[in-house]
Amino acid sequence: MTYGMEAVIPLESGFPTLRSDQYNEVSNHEKIYDCLNTIEERREVASVKMGSYQQKLKRAYDKGVRSKPLVPGDLVLRKVVGVVRNPAWGKLGPNWEGPYRITSVAGIGAYRLEDLDGGVVPRPWNVDGSALK
Repeated sequence: MTYGMEAVIPLESGFPTLRSDQYNEVSNHEKIYDCLNTIEERREVASVKMGSYQQKLKRAYDKGVRSKPLVPGDLVLRKVVGVVRNPAWGKLGPNWEGPYRITSVAGIGAYRLEDLDGGVVPRPWNVDGSALK
């Protein structure tokens, strides 16, 4: 309370209103219990809707992607990720390493690489699925 102000009784506690007259504790608890029972179902429906939305978004984005098949002899860059990235570089470090030359196809979307000096990369390099169309 502030000095010099009068105490005011809240309207609902002083006078009955429709909200306070129609309140029934038993039916209120039943409605809350029903909502708790259907919450998992609502979560599943929301998850399905979100998955559908993401698929539509991916389809719309992928329409504009023009893929180019990679063949031996092409030059490519590899993304610097995980333990290869030096923490001392910070956010201004390089995002790509290379260039590398494709020497052979190791599988669907997998290629064997060598650097321009002829040093062979020990493991095959996988491209992401969007480049395989």
